[in-house]
Amino acid sequence: MQVRSRLIDSHVPRDPQGVVLLLHGGAARRDPVVSRTQLSVLRMIPIAMRLAHADRRRLAVFRLLNSARGWDASHTPVDDAHWAMETLQGRFGGLPTCLVGHSLGGRAAILAADRPHVRSSVALNPWVHPDDGDIDMSGRPVLVVHGAADRVADPRRARAMADRLAKTADVTFVTVPGGTHAMLGHRREFEEPAARFAVQTLLG
Repeated sequence: MQVRSRLIDSHVPRDPQGVVLLLHGGAARRDPVVSRTQLSVLRMIPIAMRLAHADRRRLAVFRLLNSARGWDASHTPVDDAHWAMETLQGRFGGLPTCLVGHSLGGRAAILAADRPHVRSSVALNPWVHPDDGDIDMSGRPVLVVHGAADRVADPRRARAMADRLAKTADVTFVTVPGGTHAMLGHRREFEEPAARFAVQTLLG
């Protein structure tokens, strides 16, 4: 039986003016099941809380559970993100949307930003491919926050991606000294820039 993507409401005000969609990471290979208790999924909960707290009256915040872990050519987290955005568009209309992803979710937050209502993207410790920056972001602002001590996703590769994105996008790259891939011990240094950026780009 094929497992479908799932959306989790983190915070939905009565009359939202912007939507934030959080994209979790996962293993580099494609495993069959994504559960709510996996660390890559749980890692997004405090980020969702921080984003909701940034503007509880105007920001709707959702977490996406992908149809499977990892990434392959037949169905990627980008496909799951597109499904989620279509679902949210049907629910709210074309509200401006900010994609916020960690690790492979950070990669998806960049590559899935081709939908017209996506206003901005945030990539936290993104695990990226060398060619990922060769896309047209059409002037969308992008924030990349990367831990200097990340041993899973190479900060140098993320920096190179950001430099390529800057040909068409307004890119901000923030380095977190001592920050690891899991963001443990430096949560605020990842979460607060993401929350500020989402508010500014969606509601500013």
